[in-house]
Amino acid sequence: MKLASRITTLATLVLPGVLPSANGAIDFVKDIQPILENNCVSCHRQGNVKGGVRLDTRKQATTSGDNGPALVPGKSAKSPLYTTMVLPEDDDLLMPPKKKGGPLPKTTAELIRAWIDEGAAWPEDLTLVSKKKEETAKVDEPKLVVQIHERISSNSPAIAEKEMKAYSEPIPGTEVTFDLVAIPGGKYKMGSPSSEEGRSSDEGPQREVSISPFWMGKCEVTWNEFELFMYPTEEKRIRATRQVDPKLNDLTDASSRPTQPYVEMSFGMGKDGYPAISMTQHSANKYCEWLSAKTGHFYRLPTEAEWEYAARAGTTTAYFWGDDAGKMDEYCWWANNSEGKYQKVGRKKPNPWGLHDILGNVIEWTIDQYSASAYAEAGATDPWVKATKPYPHVARGGAWDDDSAEKLRIAARRFSDPDWKIQDPQFPKSIWYHTDAQFLGFRVVRPLKTPSPEEMQKFWNSGVEKE
Repeated sequence: MKLASRITTLATLVLPGVLPSANGAIDFVKDIQPILENNCVSCHRQGNVKGGVRLDTRKQATTSGDNGPALVPGKSAKSPLYTTMVLPEDDDLLMPPKKKGGPLPKTTAELIRAWIDEGAAWPEDLTLVSKKKEETAKVDEPKLVVQIHERISSNSPAIAEKEMKAYSEPIPGTEVTFDLVAIPGGKYKMGSPSSEEGRSSDEGPQREVSISPFWMGKCEVTWNEFELFMYPTEEKRIRATRQVDPKLNDLTDASSRPTQPYVEMSFGMGKDGYPAISMTQHSANKYCEWLSAKTGHFYRLPTEAEWEYAARAGTTTAYFWGDDAGKMDEYCWWANNSEGKYQKVGRKKPNPWGLHDILGNVIEWTIDQYSASAYAEAGATDPWVKATKPYPHVARGGAWDDDSAEKLRIAARRFSDPDWKIQDPQFPKSIWYHTDAQFLGFRVVRPLKTPSPEEMQKFWNSGVEKE
C-alpha cells in the first residue's frame, strides 16, 4: 500500500475525540502551541528541516514537505502532522518517533485532529520555537518571599477567630474570583477506627489532633484560576485592560511560573468551571505563592490534618453524611456517576461546613510527605510531615474515576507515584506536571495567623521537586 493511502486508512480508524472546551474553538496558544513546541518543532524548523517539513510558522506548515504539506486546514486525514501521530508504535513513520516520546497520548492526537478539522487557526505572526527542556527562570526566592510578606502584612490586619467569615476573593487584574469558607479551630480524631469497613493500616492509630482556625477554598481550584498562573503571557494581556498597581505586577511577574505543558492539559474534559488537574505538588505550591502575591492574603496547600479536619466538619463517620455509601451520588462525583470525566465544581451537595467536592471529582494535594506511620509519629497540634524527597506526597478525597466507595471515605489516603508522569517525554521529568494523573487537583487554605517570611518560604518551597 502506498504511504499516503496507508496513513489515510489508519487515520479514519481513530474514533473522534472530545474537544478541550465545550465553549467554542480550540485555543491555539493554550492547546496546540505547547504540543508542537515540545514534540515537533525541534526537528521541523529553520535550520533543521526533516522531510522538508517546517512547523514553526503556519505558512511553512501548510506549504512545506517533500511529499506535500504537513498541514491541510480542514482536512485532518490529509494532514501528515496528524496522521503520522496515530501510526502504530513500531512504525518507522510514527511522529514523534518512540525514541523521542512517541506515540503521544490519544487525547493529544485527537486534539490535533479536531484543531485541523476546525480550520487550523494559527496566528500568522506567531513563530514557534522548540521547548524540549525545562526553562525555569532564576528567582531570588528569599528576597521575593520577604516582599510578598510585606504586601500581605499591610493588606491582612490581624482579626480574632470569632470575626472570621466566608468571603469571595477577586484575583486583581482579572474578572476571576473564588470563594472561601471559615473553618473554626478545634480538636478531632484523625484517621479511622479499626472497625471501619475498607480501612487501611496507614489510617491509624487514631489520635486526637488540635487544628488552628483557617479559611479553605469552597471548591477545588479551577482552570479559570490556575491558567492565569500557568500562562503568564495571557495573564499580562488580560490585566493590560485593567487598572493594576505596577508594583504588584512586578511582584507576581517575579514568581516562578510553569513551563508550557507538552499536551492539552484538560484532556478534552472541559475548562470553564472545571477543576484544574495534573499539576505537581511543587506547581500547586508555587501557584499558592503567586496567588498570595496577587491578593495580599497568605495562601498555601492544606496539611493532611487540616484537610481531614475540614472534610469531617465535626463528624466521625466514614463519610461526612454518615456511614451509608448509598448516598454517595448526592455528594460526590465518582465512577458511578461521572460519565468518565471530571465535572464542574460546586454542583453536588456540600459538607456541613460548606465545602463542595471535598470527596470525589478530583483528589486533592496536601502539603505533607506520605508516611505510613505518620499518625503514630507526628505531633498533636497542627501536625505537618515536611517533605524530604520527591515521592510520595499525600493527596486526599477520592476522584471521578474511583470505582470503589471505600476510596472516597474521609480517612482514605493516597500518595503520589513516579508513574503519574510516566508519559512525560522530557529528561529530566517536568517539575510542573503529572500528566498521567488526570484525577489530581487541589484547593487552597489561608490560616488565620499569617506566618513569618521564613515559614512562608518553607510552605511554598519544599526543595525536593526534582526527581
